[in-house]
Amino acid sequence: MDQTLPPPGEAVGLLKYHVGEPATTRLLSDRRGSRTWKIEGPRGVVALKANNPDDDAARNKAAEMAQEDGHLVRLTDASAISPGYRVGAGTWEGGRWLAVRWVDGIPVWRAFAPARGPEGDRPSLRPWLLGIARTWAKRLAQLHAAGWAHADVQPTNTLVTKAGAAAVIDYALACGPGDRPRLPYRGALTHTTAPEIAGAILSTTARTHIRAEPPADIWGLGASLFWCWTGHRPVSYEDGALREDKLKAISKAATLPLGDVRPWAFAEFEKVIRACLAPAPEERPSATDLAALFSTS
Repeated sequence: MDQTLPPPGEAVGLLKYHVGEPATTRLLSDRRGSRTWKIEGPRGVVALKANNPDDDAARNKAAEMAQEDGHLVRLTDASAISPGYRVGAGTWEGGRWLAVRWVDGIPVWRAFAPARGPEGDRPSLRPWLLGIARTWAKRLAQLHAAGWAHADVQPTNTLVTKAGAAAVIDYALACGPGDRPRLPYRGALTHTTAPEIAGAILSTTARTHIRAEPPADIWGLGASLFWCWTGHRPVSYEDGALREDKLKAISKAATLPLGDVRPWAFAEFEKVIRACLAPAPEERPSATDLAALFSTS
């Protein structure tokens, strides 16, 4: 990455009052039409996102950022997320920017790395895995209680903190109550897409909005835990397959036998993952019930 790429000056000018001066900036990612910086000062740390106006393949990124900002305001008002998570947002000469509180954690895939081999079966690791899953479910339960679905539950949109808790991020695609104008939701990361969402994508036009419901988040949670623990995606298809073909496979809700791909036996964990991946949405546990199941496992 080109570390010389500066963040939008309009954003930095406002954020310096939040983080204090002198502030340092570091580019963390530059992909899929958006860039993310870590901005750190003596009073705090924030993550700043801005669209890349030079990326012709991501023309909706500015609109997506504005949509996420609107979602964060509504979710905060509904007490579904922490009131301090959204730091600020605005426009710049190239489009839109959004700043959120920095979450000090690592993506679930990286966090689960020690558990993906036979040597991962250690007494200390079992409660740690259950604790991550439990706090992940609790974060989703807050959203669901307010009538929202995150709609993009996947390993990179959840961070594991040093305390072993899950922190959910990236609410750009969230689906909530009301009929406000928004970008049509057409699924998110294919590998964690619920079967009912896959079927709806395949049977509707590209501009049709599909509202994700809480059970789709539960599937995404189960798929993420399955994938990050076993190293295998829950539904089998070729890496190079077309998205349409992958969605067709997912819509059948036929997952790999967990017992065939698990790195080691963990009956309590496996039971809950299987419950999350129930083919019918109504057969999946709620996020609240799921958190309780992990607590008693």
